[in-house]
Amino acid sequence: MTYEPEVRERLERDAKEIIGRYPRPRSALLPMLHLVQSVDGHITQDGIEFCAETLGITPAQVTGVSTFYSQYKRAPMGEFHVGVCTNTLCAIMGGDQIWDELTAHTGVGHDEAMPDGKISLERLECNAACDFAPVMMVNWEFFDNMTPEKAKRLVDDLRAGKDVAPSRGAGSLCSWKQAARVLAGFPDGRAHEGVPAGPESLRGLELARERGWTAPSPDEDREQPHEPVGAGEITDPPPNEPGEPIGGDVKPGSQEGRNQ
Repeated sequence: MTYEPEVRERLERDAKEIIGRYPRPRSALLPMLHLVQSVDGHITQDGIEFCAETLGITPAQVTGVSTFYSQYKRAPMGEFHVGVCTNTLCAIMGGDQIWDELTAHTGVGHDEAMPDGKISLERLECNAACDFAPVMMVNWEFFDNMTPEKAKRLVDDLRAGKDVAPSRGAGSLCSWKQAARVLAGFPDGRAHEGVPAGPESLRGLELARERGWTAPSPDEDREQPHEPVGAGEITDPPPNEPGEPIGGDVKPGSQEGRNQ
């Protein structure tokens, strides 16, 4: 591995702290991947080998996990990683148009970075903020109720070095690498900055209070949900010859068929 001695020392110190949170070292792989990404900006072969050696697993196992989850990047990202949600609600509220215009404006596509290294883009499936659709994120901080014009202005301001504040949460943006370190489990002390939930998110609670609605008591008598089939209720499948349709009245692939 080619980490400089001081970088390697820092990684080992942080890795020891991460591993100490788990009953088994290999359980620490996800935050460990964020840790090496906070150093390299993406998942490199050096990072993979460091995780494998430290956790006592193979590089192939580390690679399998790092290529499964979309937050781990296989190429360098920009200092500001800009995500555009194009899942159902955001899409119909304008997310697709935002994505199309932003990719044309920047000249890069999904998980690609601009040549100056300032901006990278990602087409996100869901930001879990449907009440603010269409939503964007920059280094996992929320930007709500966006439009194509606001999106392009946001990117231009970031490239120009202007101060940009998220709609909710922290009062300013950290870098992509700093965000990865937070995801590795090293807080930056800003978790309680700003407003965590906007009016749209709290409207249901306000409405319930206005109308005196309360949740039912857990002890209230009501019909219980159907329980899964017990072991004693499972029967042998009807006999059948290979290649022939399954006998009986059940439909193959149905829950009843699986039970039988």
